[in-house]
Amino acid sequence: MVSYQSGLQRNRVHRALSRPNLLMGADRELVLITGLAAVILIFVVLTVYSALFGVAVWIVIVGVLRMMAKTDPLMRQVYARHISYKPYYKPTTSPWRKF
Repeated sequence: MVSYQSGLQRNRVHRALSRPNLLMGADRELVLITGLAAVILIFVVLTVYSALFGVAVWIVIVGVLRMMAKTDPLMRQVYARHISYKPYYKPTTSPWRKF
């Protein structure tokens, strides 16, 4: 028979299971998509200017995504859910208001 002092059982939750999935401090999927778009831009146009422009745009977008993830790491998922619920929850002051 096991005796606990407080009567509660403690379970450890590992940090890897509860942390958001980030890459370079930003949302992983968005960083990979913007990197892919920058690489496509660089290799389709094949000029030095497109390479500089692609790298500059990618650095700026990753910086913006890092600021977004610093505010709320799950902002992309929340916005996607908001868009999917938009037809059901109309942006009105009252649910009985006529359009």
